[in-house]
Amino acid sequence: MSANRRFVSIRTNIPGEQTKKWLAKRQQYIPNGVGNNTLIFAKRAKGAVIEDIDGNIFLDFAGAIGSLNAGHSPSEVIDAIKRQVDEFIHTCFHVAMYKPYVELAKKLSEITPGTFLKKTILLNSGAEAVENAVKIARKYTGRSGIVSFTRGFHGRTLLGMSLTSKVKPYKYKMGPFAPAIYKASFPNVAHRPSGMCEKTYADFCLRQFEEFLLTEVAPEEIAAVIMEPVQGEGGFIVPPVSFVQGVFSICKQHGILFIADEIQTGFGRTGEWFASTHYNIEPDIITLSKSIAAGVPISAVTGRAEVMDAPAPGEIGGTYGGSPLGCVAALAVIEKMERENMPRRAQAIGKKIIEYFAALQSKYDIIHDVRGIGAMCAVELVDPKTKEPLKSFTAKLTKACYERGVIVLSAGVHSNVLRFLTPLVISDEELEEGLEIIQEALELVYREECWKGE
Repeated sequence: MSANRRFVSIRTNIPGEQTKKWLAKRQQYIPNGVGNNTLIFAKRAKGAVIEDIDGNIFLDFAGAIGSLNAGHSPSEVIDAIKRQVDEFIHTCFHVAMYKPYVELAKKLSEITPGTFLKKTILLNSGAEAVENAVKIARKYTGRSGIVSFTRGFHGRTLLGMSLTSKVKPYKYKMGPFAPAIYKASFPNVAHRPSGMCEKTYADFCLRQFEEFLLTEVAPEEIAAVIMEPVQGEGGFIVPPVSFVQGVFSICKQHGILFIADEIQTGFGRTGEWFASTHYNIEPDIITLSKSIAAGVPISAVTGRAEVMDAPAPGEIGGTYGGSPLGCVAALAVIEKMERENMPRRAQAIGKKIIEYFAALQSKYDIIHDVRGIGAMCAVELVDPKTKEPLKSFTAKLTKACYERGVIVLSAGVHSNVLRFLTPLVISDEELEEGLEIIQEALELVYREECWKGE
């Protein structure tokens, strides 16, 4: 296969010969349970572009599942890491403290929603942030119950799986799960009952939540409600503002902490620094990771100072939590995002993506919904007659995309949603070329599947 454009260059079949050799080694030494979305081994990456070991060049519309809002290998981050490595790599903050940990905690307190005093613990991963947010909430309230939502995703640890809704591939035969976890219904406007307007639907969903507190668990037993302001793995579901505000208000009435899981929605992705701002709420606790440090592993829990101070010394933390390399990388990322106003750039990117696919809906009847907020956008694919989700079609489409030079992922509990998490440093020209390639792949799979839409 050969496909050369201004940015994309596909010189070999995918996978190429060098990749095939490494795929054999991967098969031999890496467990099957470690999934791979593409048959690509990266050699180098910069901005919104990845080059593989066979010399093929791809546009990255996946961004390491939302971890690269600042792009691949930002020079500012590389320089910050190099300076830190020259001083020391790791001391463990519990043993010998270091300034970047404190500096990053201060910065996160300043940029996250909420005018109240805040404190931050730094950790390693999103799942670890969720685990600690729950621990802190339980310690502060003296309650055990935690409420999450259908289609939500909060990680692959035991507690993360317990909070997560999608059974396969995340939970199947992995139980038993953590106790005192309750799941409430989360609205999906694109699938509201026929004839019901959005406001009526939002009101209905909020009443369902109120009834949930009567039929499933008493408010007095709930330590916290954890919610993704926009569901990520669940299919990029944007809830009605009134629903989020209503749940938040109910939490305030009953002394329940509101945890905003901003691991995928944070750091400019939705057109605001944090998606909670879209709903005009100030979460008690926010979990952060992914794009905080341009791919360097680090996470954070930021929350009300009195809540965060509930655990005694030694009750939260970890050997590698808030590593110096992650801290300086995160500080460099935040400075870059502020300087380049990346949240505003996310708005422009999202507008282009939404408009592009909205224009294709009349041509491709399988496009059920085009949705998103900022640069967190998605296209949902269903059978136009039966409304059944097109899981296999979506899998073929993502494969056809990366074989032609654009890496894009699926999402949703039915895996029938095409999701876009382009680095926010992507140029207009790169974005347009990538969208054209995706449309070509869509047309190809549409024809191959003999889709008639009759």
